[in-house]
Amino acid sequence: MKAKAVVFPDKLKVAFQEVDTPDPGPEDVVIDTRYSWISNGTEGSFLRCERKDGECPWREGDPWPFPIAPGYQATGVIRSVGSAVKDLAPGQWVFSLFSGVCGMYEPWGGHVSPRVTNRSLVIPLPESVPPIAASGLVLTQVGYNCGIRPPVNVGDTAAVIGDGLVGHWAAQTLHWRGASVIMVGKHDDRLAFFPEGGARHRVNTTRQNAVEAVGKIAPTGVAVLVDTVGSVPSIMSLMPLMRHNGHIVSAGFNGENSMLDIQKLRYAELTLHSPSGMQMDRLTSTLSLIASGHLQTEPLITHRFPAEQAPQAWKLILDRKETVLGVVLTWS
Repeated sequence: MKAKAVVFPDKLKVAFQEVDTPDPGPEDVVIDTRYSWISNGTEGSFLRCERKDGECPWREGDPWPFPIAPGYQATGVIRSVGSAVKDLAPGQWVFSLFSGVCGMYEPWGGHVSPRVTNRSLVIPLPESVPPIAASGLVLTQVGYNCGIRPPVNVGDTAAVIGDGLVGHWAAQTLHWRGASVIMVGKHDDRLAFFPEGGARHRVNTTRQNAVEAVGKIAPTGVAVLVDTVGSVPSIMSLMPLMRHNGHIVSAGFNGENSMLDIQKLRYAELTLHSPSGMQMDRLTSTLSLIASGHLQTEPLITHRFPAEQAPQAWKLILDRKETVLGVVLTWS
């Protein structure tokens, strides 16, 4: 079966081309993609050849991980269903994970249309959720994972390192749970998407000393510290501000620079959480929070490109010359 897809043919190379997908089987759903959300961090690290799979850095001597069809999340309209699929129907809007793709480093891809996806990886969309708002559901779920994992009491202070998409959704989740949230970042334009006031605070480390600023906002200590950027030094610098029995959540990709001194966690009996990947129950919980408005996704979309302009989208992301958060590819 033929499809169109975004492909990384080599390091720092992006193409939009025809690919082969597996012929659909009885348990598969064929979906015409309408929106696919780029994961700037994860896909970017594949494009730069920094990792060879979800959590493993690429090292010299490993197989060359190209060509690859990047991505893992999209929404679209069902074209057809296999004979064993009884609960979905053509014309229905759905979210789907990977599509099968042939001839690539990995046998799956994200920015693909039409996509051939096993029924187990497809979630029907509620009518109340705009399809574009759910097109980054896996990535939104990563932020949800960060914010839902640690115990939180109403009024606890939580500091989130990172002003990217995962940082925003972690902060939104913690705020929904009743925490007073401090977003620690480097970009005023990104931090602005987390409006200050009440239990929301921002710290820009290019102008403020992070330890002093966070300590002033949280004089009784930080109960939860979330790292969404993969910076052990940032964790270590803020660790002295943490309350006894506090919680650290590590979700950023650290590559080979992931050495954390566990002995230092013992001084305050801190717990380390390391959520990773996706699970269907967490995806459905995330979708429910999008539907209720507690997780905001559309306001974080800064750019939309036709799918065939994926190379231009990636140039924008890599150049970092303007504010970039959510980048969505639209498919006709």
